[in-house]
Amino acid sequence: MSRASASFPHPLYDKYVLKPFFEDAKKYYWGPMLAANRAHVVMLQRSDIITRENAAALLDALAQVEAMGVEQLTYRTGVEDLFFAMEGKLIELAGAAFGGNLQLARSRNDLGYALTRLALRPLILSASSDLLNLRESLLGFSRAHLETLMPGYTHTQPAQPTTLAHYCAGALAFLERDSARLRFAYVTNNQSPLGAAALTGTGFPVDRQLSADLLGFDEIQLSTYDSIGASDNLTDVAGALATLGVNLSRFTKDLLFWATQESGAIRIDDSFIQISSIMPQKRNPVVLEHLRARISRMMAQAQGIILQCHNIPFGDTQDIEDEIFPLLFGSLETAQEILQLYRAVIDTLEVHVDHLRERAGAGFTTVTELADTLVRYCNLPFRQAHSVVSALVSYVQENAIEPADLSAAMLRDVAAEALDLDVELPEAQFERALDPRALVEGRVLPGGAAPAATGTVLDSQSDAIGQDRAWLKDIGAALSIAEQSLRDEVSALTS
Repeated sequence: MSRASASFPHPLYDKYVLKPFFEDAKKYYWGPMLAANRAHVVMLQRSDIITRENAAALLDALAQVEAMGVEQLTYRTGVEDLFFAMEGKLIELAGAAFGGNLQLARSRNDLGYALTRLALRPLILSASSDLLNLRESLLGFSRAHLETLMPGYTHTQPAQPTTLAHYCAGALAFLERDSARLRFAYVTNNQSPLGAAALTGTGFPVDRQLSADLLGFDEIQLSTYDSIGASDNLTDVAGALATLGVNLSRFTKDLLFWATQESGAIRIDDSFIQISSIMPQKRNPVVLEHLRARISRMMAQAQGIILQCHNIPFGDTQDIEDEIFPLLFGSLETAQEILQLYRAVIDTLEVHVDHLRERAGAGFTTVTELADTLVRYCNLPFRQAHSVVSALVSYVQENAIEPADLSAAMLRDVAAEALDLDVELPEAQFERALDPRALVEGRVLPGGAAPAATGTVLDSQSDAIGQDRAWLKDIGAALSIAEQSLRDEVSALTS
């Protein structure tokens, strides 16, 4: 015997799907839906699809709904989503004859994807602005530490002396590319699917470009199938945030090491420090741990977006509509938290400059320059010079000799005994080769560690930040013009 079918929706579907998604839509779609509805009404009237009287009635009803506020649209079982709730309210206010025409030449499909793009837009721009703020703070921090010597690391071991500014210039370089990736995601996202209707377009003579212009889209998605099936605007956001997360996580790992007593390189501001409940001496740099965790969260959200877009049909599907809200919008909100918090950490960071200078030459970090000096002054092939210096390092380590006690005579004796080589290097050249500051100042090639070379990189970064600021300003101006155009069109129809 078959079971009698229950009425829609099933209580669990209502509880776990419809009601939560309704609340998400109220949070992210309210403003975009009002704007999209107004633009659609204006377009319908300008295209002679509805009368001026119909347009005015719909726009007046929309104004009343906006004045009531989003909270007056409460979820009720049987009303699937915010779209139907708003449409019902508009029909109630404008009357069935006028209110029922709002959805002419439009589907929930093209509208829904347009709303997602509109809701994503300010979040992408806010994250871009926060990233620019971080870059500006790191740039200022870098300029203050052009002369701050420190050990550079490879494979987690002291490698060569460098400066803190040189390290940070590298971080600024990847953050510049992160900004470019967010900018690319914005451009991909800022295309209008409106006019695609359910899938194939519409038989009504709609003006797709007008709808796009009134909502500040840069262009229309020409293919109506792509308009309701594309997900790369979502995965572009995910890709940008995933790479940003990888980059910041590596920076965070270094900061956590520098903040240890063993490293002693930096001091996190007291406003970001928590104490131990039992150990009085503890200064726990918990802000970096929270940043590390939130970076992981953002990357997980970004990966979730990609996985949710993966292996689904190319077309309209819930996987990339309501279901993706928590991951999609959550990833950008998490990114903003991370970037704002990171900027505050950089702005309050204290550097132990003297300690870093002492550590810059420790661990034989300057001996690469000693090998290079043997090539230049003793005409040795580099591999042979490398062997001489390697033998010297082994000798002093085996005999527990302090690096400060090294001498040109010791180098000569080791070269003769270990490699049967006659190596005569003036003491002054020997000492200069082992001087961390001399090594750094000699790295004058483009992008090198010398303060002047790094300063040129920072100037370039400053220019890049200025260009990105100008782009954000231009985008903001373009969106303001579109908003004003929509207001003017609405005013003309309702006055």
